[in-house]
Amino acid sequence: MMERENMPERKRVGLALGCGASKGWAHIGAIEALEEAGIPIDCVAGCSIGGYVGALYAAGALKSLKDFVLRMDGKKIFSYFDVVFPRSGLLDGTKKLKELFSMHTDMETFSQLQIPLAMVAADLETGARVILNSGNLLEALRATMSLPGLFAPARIRDRWLVDGGILDPVPVGVCRGLGADVVIAVDLTSQRIAQFKKKTKKKERFEEHREFKNELLKKLSVYYESAGTGVKAWINDFLKRETDTPDILDAVLASVTLVQRRITRINLAVDPPDVLIQPRLGEIKMLEFDHVAQVIEEGYICAQAKIEAIRERMESP
Repeated sequence: MMERENMPERKRVGLALGCGASKGWAHIGAIEALEEAGIPIDCVAGCSIGGYVGALYAAGALKSLKDFVLRMDGKKIFSYFDVVFPRSGLLDGTKKLKELFSMHTDMETFSQLQIPLAMVAADLETGARVILNSGNLLEALRATMSLPGLFAPARIRDRWLVDGGILDPVPVGVCRGLGADVVIAVDLTSQRIAQFKKKTKKKERFEEHREFKNELLKKLSVYYESAGTGVKAWINDFLKRETDTPDILDAVLASVTLVQRRITRINLAVDPPDVLIQPRLGEIKMLEFDHVAQVIEEGYICAQAKIEAIRERMESP
């Protein structure tokens, strides 16, 4: 047997998990493909949903997360959050985020995780990128998942923080900062479409999306039950509205998606990963949680296709 000191050290592999809301379950499939192929993951950097999946993976709870999201009714996802509209966002995830995380693991700090993890947020006042890699996990998750307009900002150490996707949607550089020699990035902003998505009927997808958004609006209606009749009438009218004109929620999220897509292209050109995985989820909108199994499968398929490229980068001088 070769003496350990004479054995060449393998390269450290890091995983950069991008933002993408409902598309984020593709990260689960991608990680499963890497593990199945025996690709080691030594550290993870995540943004938004990438931070959430990355944290649970680093805690050894990925299977628990997968089982949960496969059981979950996507149209009822907003039942896990509290309405705060119209102050600083439609929803406040503070109270329920702990439940969504602690149902899978009892870890509470970065130091308890099995592998190094960093999350990315953005400082609303300075515009600076903020890297969260120590202290309380839930506080960091609350910040990295605060999508502007939808979730209220998070207050951490005298700073108001929001989703880091507005600055660094796929944190390749942050992953290198954790000591990764080979960075595998999972980018969810690609407009490519998987074959199974083309088979979905447009009318059925519209009905599913409308029903999903109605869950949020009904929650707002309950919140405003004690408000004036004019407010309640407006919400009821909104629930019944049938028009092709984008509503405020669609407009905000579509705008965020466009910004993230452009920033991702620029960032990946300036600081490219060693291997780029881009699940074909172009038809999935940010808040369409009704295709969990297909999204996970697409992440798995696209990661599996890059296994040889990853091995080549790990073995190259």
